[in-house]
Amino acid sequence: MPGFFGGPNRGRRGAPSRIAPWRYVVFAMVVTLGGLYAAPNLFPPDFALQITVDNSDRDLTPEFLADLAYELEAGGIPIIGTEVSDQGGLIRVSDANDQLQAGALLQERLNPLGEERQFVIAFNLASTTPEWLRGVGAEPMTLGLDLRGGAHFVLQVDMEEAVSKRLADEVEKIKDMLREERIRYRSSDNAVQGNTLSVSFVTPQLRDRAIEVIEDEFRQPDYVLETVDVGGRPGFVITVQDAKLREIESSAIEQNLTGLRNRINQLGVAEPLVQRLGRARIVIDLPGVQDSAEAKRKIDKIANLEFRLEAAANDRPSEIEQWPYEGRTVDLNKRVILTGDHVTHAAQGRDPDSGLPQVDIKLDSRGGEMFHEATAPNIGRRMAVIFIEHKSVMKAEIVDGERQPVHETREEKRVISLATIRAALGYNFRITGLSVREAQELAFLLRAGALAAPMYIVEERTVGASLGEENIERGMIAVAIGFALVLAFMVVYYKVFGLIANVALTLNLVILVAVMSVLEATLTLPGIAGIVLTVGMAVDANVLIFSRIREELKSRPPAQAIPAGYDRAFLTILDANVTTLFVALILLTIGSGPIAGFAITLSIGILTSMFTAIFGSRLLVHLIYGRPRVERVWI
Repeated sequence: MPGFFGGPNRGRRGAPSRIAPWRYVVFAMVVTLGGLYAAPNLFPPDFALQITVDNSDRDLTPEFLADLAYELEAGGIPIIGTEVSDQGGLIRVSDANDQLQAGALLQERLNPLGEERQFVIAFNLASTTPEWLRGVGAEPMTLGLDLRGGAHFVLQVDMEEAVSKRLADEVEKIKDMLREERIRYRSSDNAVQGNTLSVSFVTPQLRDRAIEVIEDEFRQPDYVLETVDVGGRPGFVITVQDAKLREIESSAIEQNLTGLRNRINQLGVAEPLVQRLGRARIVIDLPGVQDSAEAKRKIDKIANLEFRLEAAANDRPSEIEQWPYEGRTVDLNKRVILTGDHVTHAAQGRDPDSGLPQVDIKLDSRGGEMFHEATAPNIGRRMAVIFIEHKSVMKAEIVDGERQPVHETREEKRVISLATIRAALGYNFRITGLSVREAQELAFLLRAGALAAPMYIVEERTVGASLGEENIERGMIAVAIGFALVLAFMVVYYKVFGLIANVALTLNLVILVAVMSVLEATLTLPGIAGIVLTVGMAVDANVLIFSRIREELKSRPPAQAIPAGYDRAFLTILDANVTTLFVALILLTIGSGPIAGFAITLSIGILTSMFTAIFGSRLLVHLIYGRPRVERVWI
């Protein structure tokens, strides 16, 4: 190991004769590549608006973007440029304020109130890295929200829909319990209203038997069960208490959080933040997001599946619904035998026979059992797959005499498949009859997990420094002043050797930034703290080496003292850096978020500082004092 870090070949009396040329070649290559891959960080990105097609048939062409840019300039917003890429259209603007104003104008222009969203308009940071650097794979380092920003979303969870959906599930649960006991009820009078659900019967005796069956499941303090007339017939009403409602809302939020985290993980965003805000909102921060339009489209996309049997001849009319399918009407049983909530994995594929798109689905244990129980006795009967999609629609309402936009969620259902059950189905099956895009979307959404309630974006922006531009500026000035003082101290105290240490220290920062850029590590404020600590450790290594050389110069000539100083300080420096590296790796293993960011930067910094402080500085010292008969050194 000491030989790799620059130990020279020795002459007969211990004086250095030469350093192997390959060491200079390695050092020159590392410095050159470090400068090349650190260079993109000198080109700050532009604020931009990214536009992608959602439900529109119109293509994103350069002419279309040019028209939009002309309208924005007419509205007083200067445009830097436009471009069309695989990720959609990009309109570059000057700053964050122009970005916000342009986003509002484009939203009004492309997505009129009361209509489905035609285009996704997302805020982004567009790269300005020259093409020749991109050609060699050089990209700027990913910065966290507290330094450079990224996409920030605040989503409102529709709690009324979450409660309504949960109570509807409770009604179905009651029906199943009554069917098992062969207690007949009136389907037309079953209803969910607010925090109550009601069921009616033909006679009071049937109602009393039903209460005996369900009262153990629906008891206080979560529920209050009362006997009342429902629609003029004997029945009961179950009122859900506030504590249970809060539990339902909390469960819905947690399920949505899990689903969103799964979706964002599939987007490949570095160190995202997904957390609850208050009672019914979720905050999402996507630092350094590369495709915020795609992220936005998939974050607020809500879809699910329902599996229903085709109506049988003996089904009552109240149990049958009519659905359009391929230009005709089909009768389906209202009872849902399974939903997408039980899907554990979904992948887009191709039908091996027809080559058409399909989605391969795997269910959890409970879902597999339910599916088998429903299909085993109905072989030869047809089963429908219903695709459910929640779409966000903007409407206008007059509030205090002013016209204000209001979000509304519109649910759309359609039958996407109606096939004959040819064998009892279990945990694995496939869905056909989809387009390529529908198959991709369905596989993604099912794989990420179902959401308990619809959501819509109420706030979106490109985030600057979370600590404020003034604090960030002062922090950077403080770092620069501290770095300059260290450089000045090294030059004053160690003369030429101090200058060499400063060169090595600067190269250390360049290589550190290059490595983090190549590894796509996210730099945050805690990461900057890791860099500062790395600088301190690199300076400490040089101080140990130079102090040891000074001691050796008292009894040896410079040609012997310099290599002896490096060799004898090496083990001390290695021990200190290895123990710190172990701590950094432990933090990286058990930590997350800012802690992980600090650990990553520190780990990389330790390795680069070892390389520059020992390997690099030794080569530079040898270039200046590598002559066998040197008599005086400036240290």
